[in-house]
Amino acid sequence: MHTLIDTISEEIKSAFRSCGFDDSLARATVSNRPDLCEYQCNGALGTAKKAGMKPMDVAVPVAEKLRESETFSYAEAAAPGFINMNLSPAFLSAHLGEMAQEESLGVSRAENPRKVLIDYGGANVAKPLHVGHLRSAIIGESIKRICRFMGDEAIGDVHLGDWGLQMGLIISELKSRQPDLPYFDESYTGEYPSEPPFTISELEEIYPAANARSKQDEAFREEAKNATVALQQGLPGYRALWNHILNVSIADLKKNYDRLNVHFELWKKESDVQDLIPGMIEDLKNTGLAYYSDGALVVDVKEETDKKEIPPCMILKSDGGTLYNTTDLATLVERRALYDPDRIIYVVDKRQGLYFEQVFRCARKTGIVRDGVELNFLGFGTMNGTDGKPFKTRDGGVMRLENLIAEINEAVLAKMQENRDGDLPEMERIAEIVGLSALKYGDLSNQASKDYIFDLERFASFEGNTGPYILYTMVRIASILKKSGMDVSASGIRPAESEGEKELQKELCRFPEAIAAAYAELAPHKICSYIYDLSDKFNHFYHNTRILAEEDEAKKAGWLSLLQLTHRVLSVCVDLLGFAAPEWM
Repeated sequence: MHTLIDTISEEIKSAFRSCGFDDSLARATVSNRPDLCEYQCNGALGTAKKAGMKPMDVAVPVAEKLRESETFSYAEAAAPGFINMNLSPAFLSAHLGEMAQEESLGVSRAENPRKVLIDYGGANVAKPLHVGHLRSAIIGESIKRICRFMGDEAIGDVHLGDWGLQMGLIISELKSRQPDLPYFDESYTGEYPSEPPFTISELEEIYPAANARSKQDEAFREEAKNATVALQQGLPGYRALWNHILNVSIADLKKNYDRLNVHFELWKKESDVQDLIPGMIEDLKNTGLAYYSDGALVVDVKEETDKKEIPPCMILKSDGGTLYNTTDLATLVERRALYDPDRIIYVVDKRQGLYFEQVFRCARKTGIVRDGVELNFLGFGTMNGTDGKPFKTRDGGVMRLENLIAEINEAVLAKMQENRDGDLPEMERIAEIVGLSALKYGDLSNQASKDYIFDLERFASFEGNTGPYILYTMVRIASILKKSGMDVSASGIRPAESEGEKELQKELCRFPEAIAAAYAELAPHKICSYIYDLSDKFNHFYHNTRILAEEDEAKKAGWLSLLQLTHRVLSVCVDLLGFAAPEWM
């Protein structure tokens, strides 16, 4: 199905051709003067210039031709050569009727669907999720859902950090606290315990304690380095401990990601690619592209068109150690072998832009990724507090994600209790649903690359450009449909009789364009902007229309069909953003 703007443009092109003019510039745009018209075409200006004519000599006959079309209720030429148009209510309602019949609601799915792998989350084992993990998880999940809606096979990978010095620190700290555990007995030959020697709370305390100790105690830090090497070389006791750390951490991470309605198809880890690194390095050397510089193995990635210096991509340090570059390149090797994606999207802090540019260039130059594979870096900005500085707890620490979720749920619950009484457990359940919308919409409504202010009071508000406002609109629509008791499945959307009704219909028609733009630009904020406008248009219509009191049953059914479509569109959109509406608010 064509978008509304494309359908209008086709009518204009046809009119240009009928009048004997070139149609290459015949394109409709939303009017920048809504007081004059709904849509306009400026193509007569350029067409006349190319033909050596006066613009009005093109615009006038084209406008006359457009008036013959059932698409428009108004079409006039205006000096110096604009063509102004209003849509026919009958055409608009018919277009919406077609849209309502399609499962995709008029969205044209990708003609050539791709396999898209999205790297987001960025969590580390043995560490709790904190606010620094929020944006990657929320943005990445929405991008994945948008890609799937457009027809791509989208795969989300959390890509856990589980293989560095942090493992050695935890093992060494645990050894100093519980030296009698069998994991540290080199002569132990039995089965290691199936239950871990720590809880998630204890594990989350062990790492920061070990990290702080390593900065003060050089001998302990050296011991941790040796433990890391022993783990990576396969020492059985350390491998058993490492598996405990993974299992306990991943179970907790899944629980917290579930609360965010964020779900990964892959729980791959840095450790999964360690065995691929030696072969990859040999391959890089054999290409002749990798060479030693000051003892380090590097690949030049600068290009002639660079306007700033792009340093070489380092593969091995001068001491032979690997880096994140090494692991990320090996991960690309693994992804090609296991999934062969057509596109890989990394949802990462924008300050890592240069790093990923180096990795992407190295991967392409050395053939680690095949020709045609698209590598995208989607860098996001910082989440700041109301003081404009990176978001912190009241005492200046990094806030755990579960505490942030609890705070916003409490704020939403308090606002709900201001307006109604109810069963507390049920209200708390609804507050969690609405709180998630406040959290996700508050983030996603901002362009990903920009920093934004996390304002708890504003995000939790039921008014304005917020998640709760969108959900309140959806709950209101659902309530009207339920109270009506009418089955409008066979009813059609009627031609608009008021300005508010027509504005709502036009906004509904913009849905396919909004989704296509969000997909093309990897921009969930465009969906947020759209549903805020749609909600506003609906509420204006609702406040000026006595829907349930209407005595004309056919007119009432038409309005209810319009509401039903509005609810469907909003439901699809909030699902793409990663939340949903409750039964009541």
